Amino acid sequence: MTLRKLEEPMSKLTKEQPGKSRRSFLQKASLLGGVVGLGGLLDLMPARANDGRDGQDRDGQDRDRQDRDCPEDSAEAKKRDTDILIAAEIAEALAVTTYMNIINLSPFFGRIPPDDQGYLKGALQEEMSHYLLEQSVTDRPSPFTTFFYPPNMFSDAHTTLNILVTLEDAFIAAYLVGVRNFSTRDLRVTAARIMGIESDHRTLARVVGPDVSSLDGGPINAITGIAGVAESTAPPNNNGYERTLCWTKIEQAVAALTPFVDMTAAKAAGFNISKPYLFEPFTPTLPSPLGAFVSFKGC
Repeated sequence: MTLRKLEEPMSKLTKEQPGKSRRSFLQKASLLGGVVGLGGLLDLMPARANDGRDGQDRDGQDRDRQDRDCPEDSAEAKKRDTDILIAAEIAEALAVTTYMNIINLSPFFGRIPPDDQGYLKGALQEEMSHYLLEQSVTDRPSPFTTFFYPPNMFSDAHTTLNILVTLEDAFIAAYLVGVRNFSTRDLRVTAARIMGIESDHRTLARVVGPDVSSLDGGPINAITGIAGVAESTAPPNNNGYERTLCWTKIEQAVAALTPFVDMTAAKAAGFNISKPYLFEPFTPTLPSPLGAFVSFKGC
């Protein structure tokens, strides 16, 4: 598949998806969200997130409008939080599956420099840690554990890095939805902390491009993310500000991920449905204890 042909379906991920496929994805995710919305640790989150709060910010100002409009202990707030967390679990399961198969299956992985290999291995541990944190809050696993990718994913270095950056673009925007819409300050800060790591991953994926061996079609000096535009890898950190993709609701992130988890949508997007990949959870080891979760307060 040429880069041009790959870009076309990828650029449509945030646009219209087949109605039936999108509805089935939303219904399945929403059903699970309804089951866990008031269960598990999520019931404890408002109290935990309010630890040390007196109803005012440190500068003495009132809580923001969202806190006043949707009290943290309301059913509406808990449902919204659960919807975001379930979508995040799906995204993290997809991320784990992606990094694991790059490491285990991609021919180019063994020919990139050791520091690039170390980045990909570290990213795998970090994504798994994110997944387990979110699962500990919802008390339920991801409703999707089988994923689909475009043709030549993992076998072709350029395709693989295009998709990896596309996914990281989506993850960044999805966690920014959490920053915008979570009902508690501690959940919003946690979303921002994870989003920062996803931003690291996007940049470092772009670092890998020029290091790809000529045996694998390298060097790769332009990578196409979710915007559908081939962007130079110089510099790899090419964002002055994170891209929101104009997403304000978690349903927009869910729609973007649909081709990766739903066979009908995957087929419509030109993905390879003959070779699904399974999510294989494991116990992660983070690269440094200084970067551990610690608590919802972060300290």
